[in-house]
Parts: sequence; C-alpha cells; structure tokens
Amino acid sequence: MTDNLIETDYLVVGAGAAGMAFTDSLLTDSDADIVIVDRRHRPGGHWNDAYPFVRLHQPSAYYGVNSVTLGEDRIDTFGINAGMYERATGPEIVAYFDRVMNDRFVPSGRVRFLAMTDYLGRHGADHRVESIVTGEQCTVKIRKKLVDATFLEASVPSRRRPSFQVDPDARLIPVNGLTELSDAASGYTIIGAGKTAMDACSWLLDIGLPADAIRWIRPRDSWLLNRKYQQPLSLVPWLIEGVSLQQAAAAEADSLQDLFRRLEDSSQLLRIDPSVEPTMYRCATISTAELDALRAIENVVRLGHVTHIGTSQITLDEGSIKTDPRQVHVDCTATGLPAPPPRPMFEPDRITVQCMRMCQPMFNTALIAYVEATRDNDDTKNALCPPNPYPSTATDWITVQLIAQAAEASWLSVPDIEEWKARSRLNAARGMHDYGADPRMQSAITRLLENMGESMTNLTRLAKAHPHHSSPFVPSPIAVPS
Repeated sequence: MTDNLIETDYLVVGAGAAGMAFTDSLLTDSDADIVIVDRRHRPGGHWNDAYPFVRLHQPSAYYGVNSVTLGEDRIDTFGINAGMYERATGPEIVAYFDRVMNDRFVPSGRVRFLAMTDYLGRHGADHRVESIVTGEQCTVKIRKKLVDATFLEASVPSRRRPSFQVDPDARLIPVNGLTELSDAASGYTIIGAGKTAMDACSWLLDIGLPADAIRWIRPRDSWLLNRKYQQPLSLVPWLIEGVSLQQAAAAEADSLQDLFRRLEDSSQLLRIDPSVEPTMYRCATISTAELDALRAIENVVRLGHVTHIGTSQITLDEGSIKTDPRQVHVDCTATGLPAPPPRPMFEPDRITVQCMRMCQPMFNTALIAYVEATRDNDDTKNALCPPNPYPSTATDWITVQLIAQAAEASWLSVPDIEEWKARSRLNAARGMHDYGADPRMQSAITRLLENMGESMTNLTRLAKAHPHHSSPFVPSPIAVPS
C-alpha cells in the first residue's frame, strides 16, 4: 500500500474460498471495482494452513469459483474414490486460487489484492486496513458495501493452541506434524471426532501403519454424508436419487429416531460404529471404502474430551488412560467450520457471506454475489438468501434441510436465478435435465414429486417436537418480495 486512501465499490475481507467465489461472481455479473484484503501472503484461506494430505470432501467439479475449472472433471478409476469424480488435494487448491487471482482477478483491472494486510474495522464513515509487513495504515472509502467473507472462517489445528493441558515432555503435534516425524513412535493417539481426525487415521493406514497401532479418542460420533450420492455431471442421477431418498425418509418418518434409521437404511447417512448413535452432524462426506478402513481401528476411547496429556497418563472428562513418552498424540480438535448465530445476509452497508443450500458453500457464495449484482432492494435479496448455519448436532439435519428447501422453492419462481443455476459450475445439480431419459433420474424425480410436500410438513413437525437444535427454525417456503 502506497496511498493513504483507497476508494472502491466493495471491500472483501478474506481471500479464502468464500471471498474468491464471491469476487469471481461479482466480477462476472457487474462492473464493480473490488479490493480484497487478507492477512496471508496469498489467496486460499485455511487451505494454506491445512495438513499436507488433506483433500476436498466433495468433487472438485463443483468447488472453487464459477469461471475457472478445478481439475479435469475426471472420474477416478482406483483407490478409495474409485468410480467418483476426482477430489483436489490441498496444494492443488492453493495453486488454483493463486492462479485465479493472478490470471483472472488482477489482470481484469477491477480487482486489487492487498496481501499480508489486516482489516482493522470501521473508522468513522470509512474503514481502515494495515499492512502486517510495514505497519502502514490506509483508509478505505467504500462506495457500496463491505463484504465479510470471514464470518464462517474455518479453524485448523496448526493455527490454534490445544484446549487441554500438555506436559512439556509429552509428544503432542498438530495433524500437520504427521508428515514431519523423524522417528518411530510407540503408537499414535488421534484426538478428535471430526473429519480431520478421520483423515489422519486414513492417512496413517494408507502408509502402512497397522490399525492396532492407532488409538482414537472420539468423544462423540458423527453422521456422515455418503459421497456416492454427492456426484455431479455424468453421475448427477446419483445425486438426484440421493435427494429423493432423503425426501422420502423425511416424509415417512414417524419420529426422530425413525428419520435417522430411514436415512441410514437408504445409505444417505453413514456412521463409523453401527452400535453408537451419532450426536454430531457437520456435513462431512465420506466413501464406503474410507468407512471400511476406519472401522478397522478398534481401540476407540469414549471418555469425553481430553483435559490433560502427561507422559504416563491422559486425563479425560470421564476417566483416564495410560500413555508413554514415545506415544505421539495428534491434535485434531479444531472446531473446523464454525456455527455462529446467523445475521441478515444483506444490510445497508454490509454483506455477511453465509450458507443457504446445505453443505455447498461455494455455490452459496457465488449466488449471493449474483443476487447483489442484480437486485437493488435488500429485503428482496434477503428473501432469496436466507442464512442457513452450518449444522453441528445430529438434529440440525432437520433445520438445515428446511431452510434449504425453502430457499430452493423461492428460487424456482425467479427465472434469472434458475438460468444462473443452470450455467453455474458450482451447482452440483447442473445439467440434470440432460439425463431425463436415465431410469435412475426418472425414478428419482417421481420420488421427489411424491414426497416433497409431505417431507416439509413432517420435518416441520419433527423440528417443533425437538426444539433443542443449534440452527434457527424456518417452517415454510420464503415469499420473495416483488
């Protein structure tokens, strides 16, 4: 930064996946000038800090930004992802966002990227940013809106302190440290119940560690999405079949327990241990091959959360277990995707990027930018973009479905949004009408039409009967102001 004043239409705070997808869509659908600030040295957000062996949960085909393809839209032919669309690695994603910034955004002449820069907040009528390198501060005058693309910023183990005490001589590493070990351990204790812990276990198994050398501290279990039913493009009939099976389960369930039984019986939700009822749901996606591998780990500790790690003992909420100085304890306990209380997506001088459609963050972010570019009234924009917080508890599956279905219903009545969805590469269902003759698609559409109305009614009933969920309750389709 060399000027003390920058003027722009939009100041986007955060060059992670959300900020990049928003900027790309705004660049396409408006003539706006955009400034992006991020405290990292390059775009990509938490992907810059993720563990080296991380991969996307979802196919690359509908991740990233609308204008640039990620990967080759290839179906894998071997490994745990065989028969499904490729999933980019963390380094591939970082390189992709760097390419989007340097080959598309900056050359457009309408995007300025201020790397290694902190957003300091509002300063009177304007905003302030500060270079981390030089300490120089700069005023930003925004003609339209501030865009908060950090509201749902992911937390990763390498960027946080553990929430428990650790003796100086105990071996604790963040999950990133697994690839940097220089000597063998007496065993590996994985701490955490989320997808990061699953990835750590899978990686250790993949490189040849016996399952009995892994001890997994798992304070709670999670319902997991079946990746087979999250496939786009030529496999989109599987995706629509999955949606229809979820709708049928929702329409027919007579209780909360029955709902999850039906979702599991139809292979829409999976769990690692069939004998343990999951209490968590975080949109994590897994293949059945991964699931089979994880089930080989039998030493699972269910004594609550870790409170202290010593050289001979690990203390947990509900007891203690033995350890030793050569045991490697792997911290996978970062919260990952946060679930703060939602706020209106559009305000007079601010856009807060959040989700609408369940578990498809890039699609949501790009659509928010399109709505901003094509509408003037914030009430209309908010009606089209109801915030749908990331789920946390198992029962949140109900409310995120209700909010997503209400949003989808409102979009159906808006022709330009339907046209945008049809051409958006971030829309997992893109091109579904090209497969109308596919028997799987035909049966899925029939099932959807038969159950859609009743599923909303029944999920509304279940939500009212089980009010202790973390997401807000939206009971009916949203009316879009004209």
